[in-house]
Amino acid sequence: MKKNRVRILVSLAMLSSISYILMFVNFPVPPFPAFLKIDFSDIPALIGAIIFGPMAGVVIELIKNILDYFIKGSETGVPVGHVANFLAGILYILPTYYVYNKLTSKKGMTFALVLGSAVMAIVMSVLNYLVILPAYTFFLNAPAMSGAEVKEYIVALILPFNLIKGVAMSILFMILFTKMGTWLNKQAATFRLN
Repeated sequence: MKKNRVRILVSLAMLSSISYILMFVNFPVPPFPAFLKIDFSDIPALIGAIIFGPMAGVVIELIKNILDYFIKGSETGVPVGHVANFLAGILYILPTYYVYNKLTSKKGMTFALVLGSAVMAIVMSVLNYLVILPAYTFFLNAPAMSGAEVKEYIVALILPFNLIKGVAMSILFMILFTKMGTWLNKQAATFRLN
């Protein structure tokens, strides 16, 4: 039991570190603004969730964002972007984890990833409207957008960007899953934390 606990902690630290490093491997997607960038840092969190349970995925997302905030900092001094990244990550990995847990097959994983991408894109749109964009406006002292401008911004940029990001992460994860699926499930049977 103690040996398993140590292996779990080491694995979570390793996956968090990989996730943090993957935040640096990012790229913009035309025609979206340059500050909207795709990275694949949620994939190690999803792997951690599948092996160790949903809380492991949340912990990896949290550690990744804390590391990034303290090492790189924030343009506002307030971690609004890091909170948004954390929320987007858990909105992607948790639905994917729970659906895949019910439908443990390649088709089940495909469906889970599609659902995770959709949940992330839709809920992040709502959160951007209600919380994230107003927080950026407040902390950057930028002029506030009207309700119509915010809705247009979200529908034209945030929603499609998050859908594209979810699809890109899902494609990469499915490539990994076809090679590692059996191993992931074997590890999950050994280490699952619920």
